[in-house]
Amino acid sequence: MIKIDNLCKTYNGITVLENINLHVAKGEIISIIGASGAGKSTLIRCINLLEKPEQGEIYINNTAILDSKVSVSDIRKKIGMVFQKFNLFEHLCVIDNLTIAPIKLLKQNKKEAEEKARHLLKQVGLLNKENCFPRQLSGGQKQRVAIARCLAMNPEIILFDEPTSALDPIKAYEVLAVIRKLAKSGITMVVVTHEMNFAKEISDRIVYMHNGRICEIGSPEQIFNNPIKRETREFIYKECNFNYQINGSDFDVYSLNSEILDFLERYSLPNDLMDMISGRIQYVLNLLNKLSYTMEITLSYFKDKRLVKLEMTSKGEKFLFQMPEDYEYKRKDNKNILETYFEIRDRRKKSEEL
Repeated sequence: MIKIDNLCKTYNGITVLENINLHVAKGEIISIIGASGAGKSTLIRCINLLEKPEQGEIYINNTAILDSKVSVSDIRKKIGMVFQKFNLFEHLCVIDNLTIAPIKLLKQNKKEAEEKARHLLKQVGLLNKENCFPRQLSGGQKQRVAIARCLAMNPEIILFDEPTSALDPIKAYEVLAVIRKLAKSGITMVVVTHEMNFAKEISDRIVYMHNGRICEIGSPEQIFNNPIKRETREFIYKECNFNYQINGSDFDVYSLNSEILDFLERYSLPNDLMDMISGRIQYVLNLLNKLSYTMEITLSYFKDKRLVKLEMTSKGEKFLFQMPEDYEYKRKDNKNILETYFEIRDRRKKSEEL
């Protein structure tokens, strides 16, 4: 379906893609992960011919799409793309956003195009918004319209460029639910995402990019549980865990709380956990107030167990003060290790109890 050989791309003399080799089979779902600036978005923009690489080849169904004789518009009819910023036509209502391309490019009649558009809007839960303009929609609704607009062109391949990066956790969940449903349809998808749990759930393979190169490719289980390359291990650990270093009692509590909140939002966890986690950390720091210490804070989310683990590690002499029962204390390699857990309760059950 997609074959990329030795692809290279530079901007102003800076290499952003170097010797990229990737094959994507028909019906396969590939998620591309990596730090900002790794080249993820540039790679899929090259696949859609929004960027022109200086070297290498890209084949779609054995057609070399970088050949100057190939029609760019014909290629883009086969490849849909969903962008970070939605890219809807602000002056057109929702149904017109969905029908303009099929009518002009696929030569569909208006009735046929509108029937297909309504069917797609129903699929993404927005049939009642067909006459609304983009300014009247939330960010999550705009992105769902963008996905429906992409599907209106009957693409063989869909490229997603960080489809939830501009959304808050609730709106992101709406969009991810639509993509999950789409993943079951058998369409070929390449997804650039920072949503690690989502990538792990829907993907056939994961591509980890680092400094413009493909560092490692593997199954979700292999990449997330047993990565081979050092760079992959470091990235996965950083993305699936929250780390914060405290040096002495003088630290920025607002910075700490902000980063805890970012961690919770990344996994769509309840924001009220922040006060609980911050309170546990502050309790221990108050006990250490008169001591000279460094403290490493680590948060880990275990989706299968619906638990968040808080671990506080400090080098030095053994802690002699009494800890509450829900803290587990360990002494290892001249380090004091405190652990406690927070259970993630099902919001629906909680509302039913109330």
